[in-house]
Amino acid sequence: MAIKQIQTSKSAELTVEEFKEWLKRFDTDKDGRISREELRQAIRRIGGRFSAWKSSRGIREADANGDGYIDDAEIEKLVAFAQRNLGLRIVEYNY
Repeated sequence: MAIKQIQTSKSAELTVEEFKEWLKRFDTDKDGRISREELRQAIRRIGGRFSAWKSSRGIREADANGDGYIDDAEIEKLVAFAQRNLGLRIVEYNY
């Protein structure tokens, strides 16, 4: 399913897979990882304020190996960050 825009209302839910697919749209260099700048663009797309600060914080919180990028192994931490700080509802599965 192609996700063009994420709704940030409390009733909208995404699965982790839908969230990952949405993030891929911002992987401009197609390296399979999300950089701070790519995360900033994603945050701006959903209307997030302070996108530079939030993207830096998101990378710091989710980047377990310290390489400055979020890869598939680190996505769960980014999901937790997005739920706490961006108002997104991300669930394991849609029922």
